[in-house]
Amino acid sequence: MTTAADLHTLTGAYAAHALPVGEAREFERHLAQCPACTLEVQEFRAALARLGAAETITPPPELRARVMTGIGSVRQLGPGGDPDHDEAPAAGRRSRFARSWPKFALAASVAVAVGLGGVAVNEHQAAQQAEQQAAQVRDQSLAFSSLLTAPDARTTTATAGTGVGTAVWSQSRGQAGFLAGNLPALPQGKTYQLWFDDAGTMRPAGLLPSSSGAVLLSGPIGGAAGIGVTVEPSGGSPAPTSTPVMLMPFA
Repeated sequence: MTTAADLHTLTGAYAAHALPVGEAREFERHLAQCPACTLEVQEFRAALARLGAAETITPPPELRARVMTGIGSVRQLGPGGDPDHDEAPAAGRRSRFARSWPKFALAASVAVAVGLGGVAVNEHQAAQQAEQQAAQVRDQSLAFSSLLTAPDARTTTATAGTGVGTAVWSQSRGQAGFLAGNLPALPQGKTYQLWFDDAGTMRPAGLLPSSSGAVLLSGPIGGAAGIGVTVEPSGGSPAPTSTPVMLMPFA
């Protein structure tokens, strides 16, 4: 059975639905009598909601047009997924067309490849870059979510204009993360940079890839007292060149 002291460390895991059923029920009984844990759970859920919103990807506008165009021309598969299965009288003709279709498709593909080979290469490279970026975002999101479930994870939030920043840290893991939500857009040549606040001395801790999203700070927490965010030239700076737009103490 989980002790009362242990229950206080389960707020992050409970908010992320990472507890086994029995342990979750035990924690819920504890939650009904612990205002401090109730508040922490609310803060973790808010951070997770912002994480989900920040990582949401809006489909390109042309996707809907392509889908709507294809609805009238793409035939649904029959029962069992057999494209030749069709109860209509023209089943024989359709079956013959289905068998000959690969030949037509091959000829058309060769013709298109000859005329649009360069475009295909460029699109393939762009797709690879987009896939790599998506993988990086996914990895950062998973790492951030894992940090939220650390037994001693804590959060604090600050604002900058219309934007919101949430710092998450765990002393036992020696890690800290930052979740940005709709930070003000920066002019070209500028970026947001993260810092560990070592008793007033700022230590570089990475760049924000965008105005919304989650990222783990580079380097260990060490003796840092908090996190700062500044606006720096693209590529970052060895020391802050501007006043922090956010300061979040590890309170």
